[in-house]
Amino acid sequence: MNVSATVTNNIASHLAVMAERQADTAAVVAPRRDRAGQLHYDQLTFRELNDTSDHLARGFERIGIRRGVRTALMVPPSLDFFAVTFALFKLGAVPVLIDPGIGLNNFAACLAEAEPQAFIGISKAQAARVLLGWGPSITISVTVGARWFWGGHTLEQARRLGTTTPADLQPSSPPQPNETAAVLFTSGSTGVPKGVIYTHEMFSAQVEQVRRLYGIQPGEIDLPTFPLFALFGPALGMTEVLPEMDFTHPAQADPVKLCTAIERFRVTNMFGSPALINRLGRHGEAHGVKLPTLRRAISAGAPVPAKTLARFVAMLSPGAQVFTPYGATESLPVASIGSDEILGETRVQTDLGKGVCVGQPVTGLIAKIIPITDEPIAAWSDDLELPTGEIGEIAVQAPQASRAYFSRAASTALAKIPTADGGFFHRMGDVGYRDARGRLWFCGRKTHRVITQAGTMFTIPCEAIFNTHPAVFRSALVGVPRGGNLEPVICIELEGEARGQAEAKLCAELLELGAKFPHTQEIRTVLFHPAFPVDIRHNAKIFREKLAVWAKEQLG
Repeated sequence: MNVSATVTNNIASHLAVMAERQADTAAVVAPRRDRAGQLHYDQLTFRELNDTSDHLARGFERIGIRRGVRTALMVPPSLDFFAVTFALFKLGAVPVLIDPGIGLNNFAACLAEAEPQAFIGISKAQAARVLLGWGPSITISVTVGARWFWGGHTLEQARRLGTTTPADLQPSSPPQPNETAAVLFTSGSTGVPKGVIYTHEMFSAQVEQVRRLYGIQPGEIDLPTFPLFALFGPALGMTEVLPEMDFTHPAQADPVKLCTAIERFRVTNMFGSPALINRLGRHGEAHGVKLPTLRRAISAGAPVPAKTLARFVAMLSPGAQVFTPYGATESLPVASIGSDEILGETRVQTDLGKGVCVGQPVTGLIAKIIPITDEPIAAWSDDLELPTGEIGEIAVQAPQASRAYFSRAASTALAKIPTADGGFFHRMGDVGYRDARGRLWFCGRKTHRVITQAGTMFTIPCEAIFNTHPAVFRSALVGVPRGGNLEPVICIELEGEARGQAEAKLCAELLELGAKFPHTQEIRTVLFHPAFPVDIRHNAKIFREKLAVWAKEQLG
């Protein structure tokens, strides 16, 4: 029996369908530089990707990676990354995906917590694992590339094993929809990285939501600049054109290389972090670059400033938009909004400190606003829901919401509210409100709120006031302990061309701005920071905790 035919109700089943419908269409295209520096592109068609992942699935089965085996995956975006990941899904093995940018200590801690039995990684990752003693639970290793001084198998050996295994040899019985499909670790941008348990039905729900929300059709060309989002492409029938970039530093991507790839392959869809969208938009504005083939761009990971959207939209053809889905690793998407609505309507309210509109909740998702508390909530009650317009914590119930964290019962209890019917609400850890039209407005992370004697201040509404100043690139509200109370301080990162201006004059202008609005009148301290610390994954989430420490040092 063919491996693909045995697997249903998971993301791998979508690949098998596409391999039948568009067998000879490119599924993944990857750049490669030869020794002379010349750029080439390698590819796998949908049939080849499906067949290769079948072979790897059978090979992995032979060496002990089978249903339920947690498998740490350290392979950068490449043809091998797609083939290996779909092979693991087909088997019902459980990929453990950890952001390589979270730091060596956090990475080691995540591996220790997940206790994977297998490790599939490139040579450098395998060397680090052995030399640094990562993952004592690992008994099976597969090296993608050259195997040096460690044992185990190479990916090519696993592939050959699978090729010589009879095609009708059925692997371990295929996974059920509610079984664990993967463990995805959060970036830890607002706390300790936690492993989010994904089920096969979660992945399937996400695929359908993305298809429905954005009208993506088989045959489209996608440029993914975030590895995990790239996995949706083949399942949706899109050709994934991997850009020539360092995926761990999207804000440093070369806009010329990205634009060249978009033009060469006539890309219709792209995913980029706010930092990458900002970089592309500034390049387009400076050089008059247009991207006429793009039908849409999708940006997530942090709020996208309206001025960043405006610059990028100017590169697109009429009717094309930038969509900004709202969500988290634990539940994505929750809501979505397009640049037309933001630039034509909601940016005005954002600039007045009303928060960032993230759009209507997606189909099939229930969103509630509940009172803000840092304690667990034992059971759901309809009495928890706050009225329209009142700021509280956002809680959601949806097929794409994760039920638990891996090996973190306390974190699960804090983030989930059980319902009487056996379901649950996931607490997003974000604060916001619903407007009269049912749209969600984001006001910041719950842990970032600043509680002063005068009341509670929320980051996004406060920062928006200062962000309207033309010299400000971004701002961050933090609380600094002073005399037994918290003093609200606004940290400012200036636009490049504004650096070197008289800070005293800028400070006076910013304080004058803040004094015009009731919710920012209490801010009387401005600090200028050369470059905010941000998350490695999206280069957009501001580490306000680190800024708070810095601000305290500055104030003495």
